[in-house]
This record gives sequence, C-alpha cells and structure tokens, in this order.
Amino acid sequence: MNISSIVIKTNPQNLDEVLKELNNSEICDVHMHDEFGRIVVTIEGNGISEEIKKLKILETMANIISADMIYSYTEDELNEARENFAKNGVIPEVLKDNNLNAENIVYGGDLKKKM
Repeated sequence: MNISSIVIKTNPQNLDEVLKELNNSEICDVHMHDEFGRIVVTIEGNGISEEIKKLKILETMANIISADMIYSYTEDELNEARENFAKNGVIPEVLKDNNLNAENIVYGGDLKKKM
C-alpha cells in the first residue's frame, strides 16, 4: 500500500465548493485547508500507478488550479524504518514526547541534530 500527500490549490472563492467535491469524491482524504485556497489531502493506492491515476483525476476536477504530490511512501519503507528503529534502539526523544505540540516542531532536515 502506498500513501501520498497532495497539496491542492484553488481560488479562495471556490474553496467551499472544492472541499465539498473532494470530500464526496472517495479519491482522497482531506486533512486541512486555509483561507488562501490551499488544501492538503492524502491518497492511497496499491502502487504508484494507482496513485498517479488519482492525482490526475484531482488535477482535472473543476476549480482546481493545481494538485501536486508532495510526499509519497510505501508500507515497505515504513516496515524498514521500524526494523531500523528496533535494531538500533535509537528513537529520537522528540518522537516519544506525547505532550509535544506538533506546531512547535522546527524541522531542519535532520532530527538527530535538532535535539
């Protein structure tokens, strides 16, 4: 299973209409949006080709200016990361803190150097 995040751009005056269409589409899950017409969604597929098909559908929906895949990963990558964490026994403390507000995290490309 693959999962990817997509950033969609629409004109702010079309935001409500686009959100309604996305939520009813069963193509993606809507996670957040802002008043500027930016919408973050995720799509899932059995492979990258299925995800690309869904992305192309999103790109052609009414009132969508752009839909860009930002991040993609597969279950194999997740399982490999879990194995590495288990083998190395090194999980950054910030990832263990259940009280940490994600909005306060400043990511600079390397969690190990930020702690």
